[in-house]
Formats: sequence, structure tokens, C-alpha cells
Amino acid sequence: MSSSAAIQRGMEFASRSGKPRILLVDEDPSDLRIYRVVLEAQGFEVHTCASYESGVRFLDVQPFDFVLVSQGSRAFEGRAVLGRAVELDRHRPVLVLTRCIEMGCYLEAMQMGAVDYLQKPVAPHELIRFVQAHVRHSQFKFQAAAV
Repeated sequence: MSSSAAIQRGMEFASRSGKPRILLVDEDPSDLRIYRVVLEAQGFEVHTCASYESGVRFLDVQPFDFVLVSQGSRAFEGRAVLGRAVELDRHRPVLVLTRCIEMGCYLEAMQMGAVDYLQKPVAPHELIRFVQAHVRHSQFKFQAAAV
């Protein structure tokens, strides 16, 4: 299946489900599970990737309303996911989560187009509030542009 056919198939699926779609990329299986459960309980459709490479590939074949990506370490392994997400859709919100605040990584993430850079663990209510606000805002921008 060609890349454009896969993207089209993903768009058809997204429009049928009606739920905002979130891509969650983190190499920590515990964080993947916790954040997925929290977001699914709020009605989001969450797709998880346990590697940054698979996160980049997923972005190429599926549409998402929001992307959460872990920084990884001071080497900022999540950079590739952030870069690809912004390259494909500069209006899609991307949130970077990290265990270690690194000023260089923070500045790079923000310059690349991340909407924010938060330290883990993020309290469930804070994560929900943050994602809901950004998904709602990006959907409003999309609807306004279509009018």
C-alpha cells in the first residue's frame, strides 16, 4: 500500500471514530501504560509507540490531533518525532515530556514547534487539562480555516 493510500485510510478511520486521536511515544513502558489509560478514560483514541523510530513511521501513515513525546535523555531522542510531527502539520500540538529538565533540550523543543515541555511525572488531571485545551484549540483553528 502506498504512503498516500495509508494516510487516506487513516483519515477515513479517524473521521469514523469521531474521537480526537493522540500519538504517545515513550520508551518507558510504565509511562506509556499510565498516560494511555488516563487519556483513554477521557475519551481520546490513544496510539502508543515504544520507540522513537516507530513513532516517526506512525506519523507518516496515520493522522493525529495531538502528539505526546518523551525527551528520552539529555540526548533528546524524541527530537525526530517532534520534527516529523511539525513537518507534516505545523498546527498539530506536540507536547514534550521529560524526566530531566535540560535547558538546551527545552529551547530546542520550543524552537522546533513544541507547545510545551513538561517534567514527568505529570499529574493525570494536569495532563488531561493540557491535552483537552490544545486539542480543542487546534480543532477550532482547523474549523476556522475550513470556513
